[in-house]
Amino acid sequence: MKTIYVDNNATTRVAPEVREVMLPYLGEFYGNPSSMHSFGGNVAHKIEEARTKLASLINASPDEIVFTSCGTESDSTAIHAAISSVPDKKHIITSRVEHPAVKNLFEYLSKKGYRVTFVPVNRKGILDLDYLYNNLTDDTAIVSIMWANNETGMIFPIEEISEAIKKKGIVFHTDAVQAVGKMPIDVGNSEIDMLSISGHKIHAPKGIGALYVRKGTRFSPFLIGGHQESGRRGGTENVAYIIGLGKASELAANHMDEMTNHVGKLRDKLEDELLKRIPNAMINGDRENRLLNTTSISFEYVEGESILLMMNELGICASSGSACTSGSLEPSHVLRAMGVPFTAAHGSIRFSLGIYNTEEEIDFIIEKLPPIIENLRNMSPFWK
Repeated sequence: MKTIYVDNNATTRVAPEVREVMLPYLGEFYGNPSSMHSFGGNVAHKIEEARTKLASLINASPDEIVFTSCGTESDSTAIHAAISSVPDKKHIITSRVEHPAVKNLFEYLSKKGYRVTFVPVNRKGILDLDYLYNNLTDDTAIVSIMWANNETGMIFPIEEISEAIKKKGIVFHTDAVQAVGKMPIDVGNSEIDMLSISGHKIHAPKGIGALYVRKGTRFSPFLIGGHQESGRRGGTENVAYIIGLGKASELAANHMDEMTNHVGKLRDKLEDELLKRIPNAMINGDRENRLLNTTSISFEYVEGESILLMMNELGICASSGSACTSGSLEPSHVLRAMGVPFTAAHGSIRFSLGIYNTEEEIDFIIEKLPPIIENLRNMSPFWK
């Protein structure tokens, strides 16, 4: 049975080109990049090449890139750095639809004496900017707003927000894990102070990420140790994975048009056909302001877990929301924040496509999903 993978917001396959450039650094080129000898120095040179490639993807300077282990570490590093630089300020702001990497950290900080403002979204998932700006105070240490939502694909106006926050002299961070590689990003023409990246969302392996730190931003390391990453992140570098992330960044830049001309068209076809063939189905979010690869569709009066299990039997891999929370039976916090009706939120499925998906795969889903929904509804006491 063929696997049809449409869960790319959870993770992506490692690109063959990425795997190829990594292999030598898992074998013959094993030198420590911090060593004085040329065997290690050559490895250090490759790390800097990777840093340059990643910086180019978001129009940053290479020395503004700090390699980390993942997007979660990047988020935690940025937020802790911000609050550490202004210890007297005890107010922090984020949105109600953040990834758990940010949401749960802010909830933790609320128990440590910080006052947290969670900015709401409307039914379409659009951020309430007036609420955000009206809650900025002299006591605000950081504002952290994601660039693109991992469940609905909704894109927030981060350039506009960063400019408004900059005028107040407040540190601004964005979790851009879902945005990088799927849409053009230019930090050089924004007022973003810190930006988080995750390798496994752009066809690099799991276990590597990065944090963009704008020059001049006050910063203290989260991992304290050696001089690695210019003293901003202690610990021996994950050489092979850093090199893999560099190659993945290069590929992402080259595939940007493919996201529009291939992935976006497949996503639209999947949405249009499912909405046409399945009654009581709805798109979660604004259809005009999303990532091109993502759709969140609610099918009323059925359980998302049941849909996933039946699709899984056909080799279709999707998600009921964030991969970090899909083990929960509760509707996602994102859909709850958007006010999606309970009868629909429980039957929500996220399809997130990638450059390796084909039209034949999308046609297969379009063919197989409507009878799955029909069968489940026929078994539901709530369906009439």
